[in-house]
Amino acid sequence: MSEEQEQRPRSQSNHRRRRPPHWRPAGERQHRQDANRAVSGSISVVIPLLNEEESLPELSRQLESVLDRIARGKYEVIFIDDGSTDGSYNVIKDINARNNRFKAVRFRTNHGKSAALAVGFAEATGDFVITMDADLQDDPHEIPALIAKLEEGYDLVSGWKRKRYDPWHKTVPSKLFNAVTSKMSGLKLHDFNCGLKAYRGEVVKTVQVYGEMHRYIPALAHWEGFRVTELPVQHKARQFGVSKFGMSRFLKGYLDLLTVMFTTRYVKRPLHFFGALGSLFAVLGFATDLYLVIEKWLFQVSFSQRPFLLLFGVAMIIVGVQLISIGLVGELIVKNNLSHQRFSIRERLS
Repeated sequence: MSEEQEQRPRSQSNHRRRRPPHWRPAGERQHRQDANRAVSGSISVVIPLLNEEESLPELSRQLESVLDRIARGKYEVIFIDDGSTDGSYNVIKDINARNNRFKAVRFRTNHGKSAALAVGFAEATGDFVITMDADLQDDPHEIPALIAKLEEGYDLVSGWKRKRYDPWHKTVPSKLFNAVTSKMSGLKLHDFNCGLKAYRGEVVKTVQVYGEMHRYIPALAHWEGFRVTELPVQHKARQFGVSKFGMSRFLKGYLDLLTVMFTTRYVKRPLHFFGALGSLFAVLGFATDLYLVIEKWLFQVSFSQRPFLLLFGVAMIIVGVQLISIGLVGELIVKNNLSHQRFSIRERLS
């Protein structure tokens, strides 16, 4: 075989593997197409912040670049200053003087992220609403892809920080928090707590956010019947300042999860919650006392020899009956207020 014949298959093989200069992976090509495509409606971006004066100029420039390209002037950015003590509000005023589509609401004191989002949602007028943090860890260039996902038919798209640039003492508890929340809420998401989310306008006008419920907005929307999904987004390392959240947020988050579940799943059927719990306690107590009665009848074991077990059984029966009674009272209250019930309606035909 000649040297030319030996080299020909190799060169042909190399030619088959060679890609044209414009070739890109399918996901990246789609992302670039989304990034350059005009959206079908107006956009509101809601940004809660606390002491972020250093990051605001760069954040506003990035937002302006993205939104001018995809919204064609039909957008607004609403900063919610949650009681900042630095020069954040003065920076926002300078941004507003340059571009009056950047607006702001300033709290007199710190009220928390849920309160800031609630006010931002009330102020938002866009067909699509984006929420993001002001610390530059959320990338504004992800907005087109999030809105493209909404235009596929979803009502809420939650960002998923697949690769996080946070210390382990934040990432490990966060993974545990997300796993527990997914299990208890019935909504399978990897990252409930990501600040970067996209909503249809009707979602933010329907879901009620208070206390520390901002972590559970996807679950609240899911229970209201909205279609929820997630999309991997880029997460950046913090450039300025420090995080405003401590470890206490995980304990508060657990308590808030119980509140969310009770006030959404069982608010109109309290007996299902209290009745099930009360019945469990009552059956446990009855079974304990029945065991003691059988033991006394068959083996002549006196109740005085098992006082704590006897008291435990009686206490469980009493607690069970009380819980069932609370459920019944709750049902009476719900029935008395049926005229004020609210339903989440997707669409109408008339």
